[in-house]
Amino acid sequence: MDIKGKTILVTGSASGLGKATAEYFAKKGAKIVLSDISEEKLKEAEKDIKTLGAEVFSFKADVSKEEDAEKLMQSAVKQFGSLDVAILNAGILRDGLLVKTDKETGKVISKMSLSNWQSVIDVNLTGVFLTGREAAIQMIESKSKGVIIPIASVAMHGNPGQTNYSAAKAGVASMTKLWAKELSRYGIRVAGIAPGFIKTEMVMKDMNPEALKKWEALIPIGRLGEPYEIALSADFIVSNDLVSGVILEISGGVKI
Repeated sequence: MDIKGKTILVTGSASGLGKATAEYFAKKGAKIVLSDISEEKLKEAEKDIKTLGAEVFSFKADVSKEEDAEKLMQSAVKQFGSLDVAILNAGILRDGLLVKTDKETGKVISKMSLSNWQSVIDVNLTGVFLTGREAAIQMIESKSKGVIIPIASVAMHGNPGQTNYSAAKAGVASMTKLWAKELSRYGIRVAGIAPGFIKTEMVMKDMNPEALKKWEALIPIGRLGEPYEIALSADFIVSNDLVSGVILEISGGVKI
């Protein structure tokens, strides 16, 4: 697919990976649809990306809500006439051990709450299901041979302290491969990206220098990834018409 002039929608695009990806495709001449739950940050992102000379439309949406997902995709097509690429990036973290014990007594002192489990599943898994389904509907009805790119994570293999996040991302990876089979009859390609440790605001905000060094030591190339490197991977998927049904692990060699 030639990116120039195509409509590319990115969820969770007010900051981090989503914003970096939207900026990348804006520079390549795509029409950009931004979506996030924070209207204030969304408007800031829209303003920033417009300075790159791109056509930009933003839509506030909670991807875990069915009505929001429907209206988001419908509005994108209404605004630009088509939906060519949907990058399903919106996600949250609510990390914590399944159970935590007191080192001296051995008694359980805390556990992952149901609310922390459910909130991550709602956004990171159900949100991808809803936005992916609605993107597919718009592509099918407009006969657009589009591309859907769900964002998974290397945590899909299981990362201690992330029962909720790992389960959600494993589900995203599974849906990606399944959708590639189901939607191929409509000319729609589906391929995912599983980032490793990436320098985003969400990751770095509580990161102290000692913890950063420990993370870097886990990565064979010795550093965290940059958001634009994930955008490069999305570009590869969009540009190469043979890519479908795979999850690209972009992690610097780390295997959780």
